[in-house]
Amino acid sequence: MTASIQSIFRYPVKGLSPQPMKAVLLTPGETLPADRLYAIENGRSGFDPAAPQYLPKPHFLMLMKNERLAALDTHFDEASHMLAIRLNGAEAARGDLRTPEGRAAIEDFFAGYCADELRGPPRVLHSEGHSFSDVAAKVVSIINLASVAAIESAAGAPVDPLRFRGNLYVEGWPAWQEFDLIGKTLAIGEVRLKVVKRIVRCAATNVEPGTGIRDLQIPRTLVDVFGHMDCGVYAEVIAGGRIVAADPIAAA
Repeated sequence: MTASIQSIFRYPVKGLSPQPMKAVLLTPGETLPADRLYAIENGRSGFDPAAPQYLPKPHFLMLMKNERLAALDTHFDEASHMLAIRLNGAEAARGDLRTPEGRAAIEDFFAGYCADELRGPPRVLHSEGHSFSDVAAKVVSIINLASVAAIESAAGAPVDPLRFRGNLYVEGWPAWQEFDLIGKTLAIGEVRLKVVKRIVRCAATNVEPGTGIRDLQIPRTLVDVFGHMDCGVYAEVIAGGRIVAADPIAAA
């Protein structure tokens, strides 16, 4: 079976719901456009929009500690930077993240929704060209769906691939083949991705997407059954271009 891109996702606001993409234009040295473009600060982080630096995820609202975020259905419009948040089927907040009024509307919502988990007033963070990724480098995360299926079998329960919050989901590779690609280059049409490291998994993967229920022990299952805590790989874009779901992907 030829390997291919089964689906593409980005996460405009760190910790909030994924946005499916039919197609995306990749640029060398960059993440997917608008991936982790914003974050919600949880207590003073020292982040300076004029001189943005990588900060580890505990500085932000995120699924590892704040599983209730998974119950939110969010939509981000890249043209207007409007973020809409729905909870229990009804709109709970809406705001243009480029304006003080819009950010305040979103911040007010999280001040109430996450009140008992906040270390200070929540604040929408952004800096042009910065990505609030879990790693300092600008990368694309790739998830092998066969590896997710292996985890599902080991866990003895359904495992939604979206627990792993990847950008590109690949079908057609054997389980764990992605680890053999470290240091190699992947080709998707004219696009080239250099695979740079495995992704170590944390307790965020224990949270069921859509419900916010912490119902599995994914890192523990990985260690007990497979002897590691990894699922997926990070890759750097070294040659850009447009990719779409169903595109073939191969080691170049």
